[in-house]
Parts: sequence; C-alpha cells; structure tokens
Amino acid sequence: MNIVSPVPSTARQQASPGPAETRMGILSAIRPAIVLIAVFTLLTGVALPLGFVGVGRAVLPFQAGGSLVERDGKVVGSALIGQVFASDKYFHARPSATTDTDPADATKQVPAPYNAAASLASNMGPTSKALVERVQGDIANAGPAPVPADAVTTSASGLDPHITPANALRQVAGVAKARGVTEDKVRALLAENTESRLLGVIGEPRVNVLRLNIALDAAR
Repeated sequence: MNIVSPVPSTARQQASPGPAETRMGILSAIRPAIVLIAVFTLLTGVALPLGFVGVGRAVLPFQAGGSLVERDGKVVGSALIGQVFASDKYFHARPSATTDTDPADATKQVPAPYNAAASLASNMGPTSKALVERVQGDIANAGPAPVPADAVTTSASGLDPHITPANALRQVAGVAKARGVTEDKVRALLAENTESRLLGVIGEPRVNVLRLNIALDAAR
C-alpha cells in the first residue's frame, strides 16, 4: 500500500502567490511596455518632428516657412494658396469651391473662395444642375472659344495658386487695356513668370497668379 506524503506548507504557498506578489508580477510584466511607449512617444512624437522641422528650415527655409510671398517687406500671401483678384488690372485665378460659415446663420455655408481653413472641392458630379449652370455661365463670360478647362473648373483643393499658360494668355489683352500698357509688355511678363515642368518631365507648365500680379505692379 502506497502512502502519499502530504505537500509541505511552503510548497503550497509558492504555488499560490499572494496578492502582493501578484501585483509585483503584473508590474514587472507591463513595465517594459510602459517604458517603450514613453521612449517611442518621445522619439516619434517629439524628436522626429522637431528634427524634420529643423532640417527643413535649414535646407528649404522658404518652403518650410509656408512659401510666404512678400512685397515691400510685407507678406501679401503664399505661393501655395490662390487669391481672388477682382480688378481688371490683374490676372484672375481659377474658380474656387471653398466655403465658410454664414455669419447670419451658423448652420449654413456660404462661398468663400480660397479659404485655406476649409480646403475642399464642390463634390458636385457631372449630373449636378448647379454645377452645369455655373460652368455654363463661366464659359459664357470667358469669351470666345476654346475656353481652357481651368478657367471654368475648380481644383480638388480649392486653393490652387496656378493657372495654365493658355488661361493666362486669354487674359493678356484685358490686363494690358486696364493698365494702359502694350500687350507685348504684359505677354513678356507672363513668359518670365511661367514655371516649367519639374526636371523637365514632371507636371505641366503653369503660372503662379500672385507672383505674376506682383511682377505687373513692379513693372509700372
């Protein structure tokens, strides 16, 4: 007959740790995770962004600063964000679909062209009656055909600061007449402010409207 020896009390205590030992075990298990979270938060959330900002300001200070354009020492806009020019003396940008809150009714939106705080497209499709009527009206006001697409359509962001050379060329006569200068002079300024393809192959030739209009004012 086999006799089973009783388990010593010390063994029973080791097999069933008390609450204090359980808490210490849990803390030991999660401590590495907490340390890693803290370390990578500092690295990727603080050090890395600051590093990118520092390198950007050192290598590309103009772009890192918002591509701000100055005239007579005063910031007049950004090379990355279009503006509305109402006067006939200036070249006009393409339409913009950005909006802003209606001051009279906070539940409604009103047109606010080139509102950088609300970058968006109209989200209207080709079957939208409002879009068709708006484009048809712009085409009618644009003058003789053919009308460049960017003269009557908005960009995806609503903030595009550029227009096509074809769109700009259509405006040369009106700008020259409003300023009382020859078309050749305006056309020469347009040529000087036409940006070519990046590296000769990327993108399309384009005209930054803000920079062109500043050049027009400087040429007076």
